[in-house]
Amino acid sequence: MLRAEEPVVTVTSAAVGIERTGIEQVLLDGGLRSVFQPIVDLDSGAVVAYEALVRGPQGPLHRPDDLFAAARAAGCLAELDQACRAAAFAGAVEHAVVAPLTLFVNVEPEVLDSAPLSRLLALAEGAPGGLRVVVEITERALAARPAELLRTVARIREIGWGVALDDVGADAMSLAFMPLLRPDVVKLDLRLVQGRPGAAVAQIMNAVNAYAQSSGAVVLAEGIEDEGHLRTARALGAQLGQGWFFGRPAAPPPPAAVTGELVLAAAAPVVDHGLTSPFAALPPGTVLRRSAKPLLIEVSKQLEREARRLGDTCVVASTFQEARHFTPATRSRYRDLADGVGFVAAVGEGLPESPLPGVRGATLAAGDPVRGEWDVVVLSPHFAAALLARDLGDEGPDREREFEYALTYDRDVVVAAMHSLLSRVAPRVAPREAAPVAAAAAVASSGPAPGAVVRRGAGPGADLDLHRLLPRALAATTSGVAIADMTRPDAPLVYVNAAFERLSGRSASEVLGRNCRLLQGPDTDPAVVNEIRSAIAAGREWRGVLVNHRGPRRVPWWNEIHLAPVFDETGRLVQYVGVQHDVTDRVRAQQEAERERARSRSYLHRIEELAHTDALTGLANRRGVERFVEAELLRARETGEAVALLFCDLDGFKAVNDRFGHAAGDELLGVVAQRLRRSVRESDLVARLGGDEFVVALTGLDPASAQRDAARVARALADAVIAPVPLSAGVGSVGASVGVGVQPAHGATFAELVRHADRDMYRIKRGA
Repeated sequence: MLRAEEPVVTVTSAAVGIERTGIEQVLLDGGLRSVFQPIVDLDSGAVVAYEALVRGPQGPLHRPDDLFAAARAAGCLAELDQACRAAAFAGAVEHAVVAPLTLFVNVEPEVLDSAPLSRLLALAEGAPGGLRVVVEITERALAARPAELLRTVARIREIGWGVALDDVGADAMSLAFMPLLRPDVVKLDLRLVQGRPGAAVAQIMNAVNAYAQSSGAVVLAEGIEDEGHLRTARALGAQLGQGWFFGRPAAPPPPAAVTGELVLAAAAPVVDHGLTSPFAALPPGTVLRRSAKPLLIEVSKQLEREARRLGDTCVVASTFQEARHFTPATRSRYRDLADGVGFVAAVGEGLPESPLPGVRGATLAAGDPVRGEWDVVVLSPHFAAALLARDLGDEGPDREREFEYALTYDRDVVVAAMHSLLSRVAPRVAPREAAPVAAAAAVASSGPAPGAVVRRGAGPGADLDLHRLLPRALAATTSGVAIADMTRPDAPLVYVNAAFERLSGRSASEVLGRNCRLLQGPDTDPAVVNEIRSAIAAGREWRGVLVNHRGPRRVPWWNEIHLAPVFDETGRLVQYVGVQHDVTDRVRAQQEAERERARSRSYLHRIEELAHTDALTGLANRRGVERFVEAELLRARETGEAVALLFCDLDGFKAVNDRFGHAAGDELLGVVAQRLRRSVRESDLVARLGGDEFVVALTGLDPASAQRDAARVARALADAVIAPVPLSAGVGSVGASVGVGVQPAHGATFAELVRHADRDMYRIKRGA
């Protein structure tokens, strides 16, 4: 099958010449042909389209994965991709797959951006009755080459063809990019139809159906092989179906009892957002606000928090003007984003292609309009938001620089802004050096390339070649070793050792040629599986523990896994090696110990909570506020923010106590505590030191205005306290004197700030 992700295999240097000759001969002879698989309208049963699937001549290049492996090795991938589509069009004309029928063809995104389409367009237009074409894009190209992919889709739209997003659901990344690519057809991965329903299926179903309803896109289910699969496809919301239940690929295509027409929703106009900037995507008449940096920082953090909540179905792209604005604090936040979000990009002048692991970057030329913007764009199937700001060119202190900005939740604007930023993201370049264990395992599984240098020892046993020793070592080790071929569809296992067979409870014949997910089951944590998928998509190592299931009885066991990528000489990912250990006993012991610690922690937490809480008001006590303030002071020194401490002493409290009694005094203190709490932000802390003395800690202040802000809050606290308090015994009335201490002007520790605020309070009380 011709697919965008069709594989690369490891080809030895000696073999390249042979395969190059073979693939070149196939291209010269026109030895490619297409077979056609029907696509059926599930309501009417009519065949409305056919997918063209490539086949080579009988022999070693018959299968599409072998064809594409040879073409990559020979450096003629673009020529093969072009020839495959030409063969699809020629076959469609020969077998009358013409309008009103639609022809689905696959595309190689990494070459289509530069491949000439004029000849193919002429073929399509010159066919009797004309060809109606839908081009399939695979999700594996999304994270690797976003800029090229967006240009590819734009060019497809320009020539009037439709776009299908293939294998949706195989990875959450497809859900994240779906609103951005706006495909006309969404093709559900066959595992959704053939597998068991679960939380992941529900997530995909919700996202796909929401997109289809809002855009008019058609949902197509692949892999329908029986009546049960057909019922599942309908339940998932599919209008079209494809699979052996309706007919296997053939040339000529299997006869159809009834044919019909596939009607696609009108595509949105093609707009090249790469030539503009996110801020320029705002529609005319948008009301712009003005703000200095502190507010925009907090708005940006809130959008980042939303993105983390959305998880791996979310795409985030941000601008930083210059690399110096990508500060250590920002790096920390974006490291967290990369761990939990589907795709993260950061662009700015001087930013590298990978500012952090898992974060895609791009530098901006000085004349790029994005260079003058502050943008944070968040997009997912059910959420869209963007902070779009433009620098006003202030030359004062950096924190006081002003921007004009808009905060928008208009999905069309957010999509345009995201399109603009991702069009600037360079393709990812995979590392060229494989991890040592992965390289060794790869050699063990395939042997050295002909002509490769094999190191030999100098002592006894020096005659043993490395490629003869490693298979024996892997067979003897107690660690399970498995190798997956990343160049073939669904990454099948191509090697397992004896220890892996023992651990999995399955023989090599049962697992070879199948994806390792066959070991997973209902107890396997989907979050861990998503972590693994994200690491593989990024070509990274992964270490962790997850539940697998052993043998035909599916007995759960805890598998500690180290996954390591193997890259070929061009830097392309070709294999993943997994080393595995059964750590069930260790995990169960840890779980029991953790349960015991949790019981102890719960008890100790309650004791700790009581030790830091004022029993009368429920506020923090002196120990609680001191610990809180010291932590905030440390954070403020790292972020450049300020902290203020307000010391509040009640005026006239003794008179209330003397008149109504101590019970009424306690009641009044509870009311005052609540008034103080309601007068400050949730991020601030109110504490009772004892008697009628309270302390309020204000955090995250701008140093330039901290004293003014603290004085304003002090006045608000005094106003809140002074109102009469209805009590059980009557009506009490007190006032408040509030002193202020601000870091760093009045001290750098809790004790110093309390002393200054206390002195300031007495100054106010005496003045009163």
